[in-house]
Amino acid sequence: MSVLRPTGPEPAAVYWRRRAVVLLALVVVVVLVVVIVRALTGGGPAEPAADPAPSESTQTEEPDAGAVACDPANLTIQLSADATTYPEGAAPLFTATMTNSGTTPCLLDAGDAQRQIVVTSGTDRIWASTDCGGGEALQLLLGAGQADQRQTQWDRTRSDEACSTGLPAPGAGTYQAVLTLDGVSTDPVVFTLG
Repeated sequence: MSVLRPTGPEPAAVYWRRRAVVLLALVVVVVLVVVIVRALTGGGPAEPAADPAPSESTQTEEPDAGAVACDPANLTIQLSADATTYPEGAAPLFTATMTNSGTTPCLLDAGDAQRQIVVTSGTDRIWASTDCGGGEALQLLLGAGQADQRQTQWDRTRSDEACSTGLPAPGAGTYQAVLTLDGVSTDPVVFTLG
């Protein structure tokens, strides 16, 4: 067979090199044709799916049967305010961040009735987000390491657990806010009202 044993005036290595060049050129042409056809038909290479943000959680109406409630030991909560000083009339906005620091997904009730922010001035309890209304449950399925954020605004009024009316308005001064959820509390966030 002359294909496997080239014959001619040139050495066999010359023929083998020519065959390799022709074969390589053929492969390049085939690849180019495939790329052009895919580009024209919209079947370009698929882009990898973006990883979900770690701060996202899944709100669920019916909890996953396999999921268990978050262990308070594996729950990290933080509270922050949008400012340290508020001029007269400005309402503080608090952000609660709840993170599943465990290694498995878990369910967390982060509803208004469970997520309590209490504002105090010294030993005086000024306001709590759970006063005057129970709020609804909000079951969140948090993956391992996932966080969820919820915001609560304080309208600078005074409240109590009995939902009394006619309470004196808080004056200018230094206040602190603490978040409590599932038996876990944050360090106080200190701020000033003008």
